[in-house]
Amino acid sequence: MRLTVLGCAGSFPGPESPCSAYLVEADGFRLLLDFGSGSLSNLQRYAGLHAPDAILLTHLHCDHILDAASYVVVRRYAPDGPYPPLPVYAPSGAPDRLAAAYGQEDTTVEDVYQFYALEPGTFPIGPFTVTVDRVNHPVETYGVRLEHDGRVLCYSSDTAPCEALLRLAQDADVFLCEASYLDGVDNPPDLHLTGREAGEAATKAGVGRLLLTHLVAAWGSEAMTVEAAGASYAGPLEVVRPGASYDI
Repeated sequence: MRLTVLGCAGSFPGPESPCSAYLVEADGFRLLLDFGSGSLSNLQRYAGLHAPDAILLTHLHCDHILDAASYVVVRRYAPDGPYPPLPVYAPSGAPDRLAAAYGQEDTTVEDVYQFYALEPGTFPIGPFTVTVDRVNHPVETYGVRLEHDGRVLCYSSDTAPCEALLRLAQDADVFLCEASYLDGVDNPPDLHLTGREAGEAATKAGVGRLLLTHLVAAWGSEAMTVEAAGASYAGPLEVVRPGASYDI
């Protein structure tokens, strides 16, 4: 598998990154994990406008889905279009949410997307074996485990500490994990992880490599987040950047 980071800013686009979007490729198939605000630009820069073969939206907050509304124009009105409906795996409210964000009168985008409602379990998408489970976030949110050819990538999505996250990340080769909050601050409960909590989850799950994402540049500190994660996880770790790619 190959992971390419298109966007990694937490909660809203930062000065150096769009919001969450990650392209995972295997056997020529490209799965887009989340499609957050601003990431359509980097999809074109680092992969191609029509690169995704399927999309998985982990939850319906704007910083994880909003460019899927913009992408309707790309597939519906392209000079050589319209394109066939693209598979989208997402919480059950995704068709209405994306149609509302796009703002069309008949409130449907199902000519552009073929929706599959997520629920906890394991299923195939292209060459990947995909396992999703509900994690600890205020809305219906799924962490993701991708397996291919004996290799494992886990993506936390947005979550506070929970057992489901540890199950999904168990023995993963790469753990792409959010670390939105600073340690030592009175953070809201049941919303996001700190650097320390991301490191603790990586250690408990026995992962091979920790990639920190979803940092909020405006009120966070990358250096403090990395230090806190490194104090609770002894393996290799780094903060991801747009355009960075990782072989798994």
